[in-house]
Amino acid sequence: MQSPGSDEPGLPHWLPLALNPISEIVPCLDGHSSFSSNHTYSCQNADLYAFVPHWAMGSKSRIGNDVWGWTDTESGREFGMVGQQDGTAFVEIQSDGSVDYLGRLQTQSVDSIWRDIKVIGNIAYIGSEAEGHGVQAFNLSKVNSSLLNQPKQYDLTADLVSLFDELPVGRSHNIVSHSSKPLIAAVGSVPRNDSCAAGLIFIDVSDPEHPKGVGCASEDGYVHDAQCLTYHGPHTKYEGVDICYSFNEDSFTIYDISNTPSPVLISTTPYYGVSYSHQGWVVDENDQRYLLLDDELDEIFSRGWASDNTTVTYIWNIEDLEHPILTGHFNSAVKAIDHNLYVVNGLAYEANYKAGLRVIDVSSVSEDPSGSSFTEVAFFDVYPEDDETGGDTTFGGAWSSYPFFDSGFILVNSMERGLFVLKLTI
Repeated sequence: MQSPGSDEPGLPHWLPLALNPISEIVPCLDGHSSFSSNHTYSCQNADLYAFVPHWAMGSKSRIGNDVWGWTDTESGREFGMVGQQDGTAFVEIQSDGSVDYLGRLQTQSVDSIWRDIKVIGNIAYIGSEAEGHGVQAFNLSKVNSSLLNQPKQYDLTADLVSLFDELPVGRSHNIVSHSSKPLIAAVGSVPRNDSCAAGLIFIDVSDPEHPKGVGCASEDGYVHDAQCLTYHGPHTKYEGVDICYSFNEDSFTIYDISNTPSPVLISTTPYYGVSYSHQGWVVDENDQRYLLLDDELDEIFSRGWASDNTTVTYIWNIEDLEHPILTGHFNSAVKAIDHNLYVVNGLAYEANYKAGLRVIDVSSVSEDPSGSSFTEVAFFDVYPEDDETGGDTTFGGAWSSYPFFDSGFILVNSMERGLFVLKLTI
């Protein structure tokens, strides 16, 4: 298969040249995973199992963004949804870590660098900041039955379960899914002066063919991202209550969303060094005492603990939802902007843009919530261009990761390059 170069008309000048797919394991040895001169990545305790460039997944723009995964509960097969500027590509991760490209769903309207995907059951919900995009609902059983070597271009009408485009959800920055209920929220919708103020806009998807708007949380304005789940933790007043931990640019905000038409603002808390409260995740969903937060602009502005431009992970004690406390932080050893993080079994998987995937052992948080006991146990840098300079606080590299597969495979979507399939060796 021939790979096109980045000198093609209309392609961004920063796209790397002639990156071909990798379908064999490339172990991390002596600090590098090296397949060829333009496929050499610094690493620690993380092996590369496969790489698929965006062009090989049908993207004409060849610019990536979000990534999510889905496991078919009947067969155990694992699938990935790879966000791109011009649509969503569907792949299957085989038991040996190799990748089969199955097909793609184009953007609903126009291209946009922002696309976000979440899954409830076997339905993928896809939003974008593209004008008039709405929220696509796509049945993943379609890719489960796809024939290999015959990638399919899915139809924007015939192959969608539904399209939720009721205003103000023509555009959205992110899609948030409740961890255990058929409820999603579009966040960062435009315009901000709508009655929902670009906050959490709730959509009941108990019937995916007929999604229904069921209210919004607007009291603290714009929500950039959130984690919504049922609360289990020491604050007995909220036991069993549906909660959204929201990241609202200038604050960490917590909502009670038990009644979506009338959500209740529990707390909104600014913090030291706040520049752009971006995203976060609880350390333990079953015992919600601590949460990690990433601030997307503190490294750029050299604020607070990011004065040296190294990536900061903020640690919150959320034992009292009405009065969360910032207890500490962890600084990475390299300069980079942080983006999305997720926590699985005491490990925080951080997509830190040009520093790539960084894996932090945060299991000590209960004993030491200052973060001084946190350690980086693995990494895989998908953006080698800045290695000699010690990092770079500009946008590029790893947009997001998906670390939830039972197989241990981790998906990382690079903006410039494509999909990396990794596995830790710790």
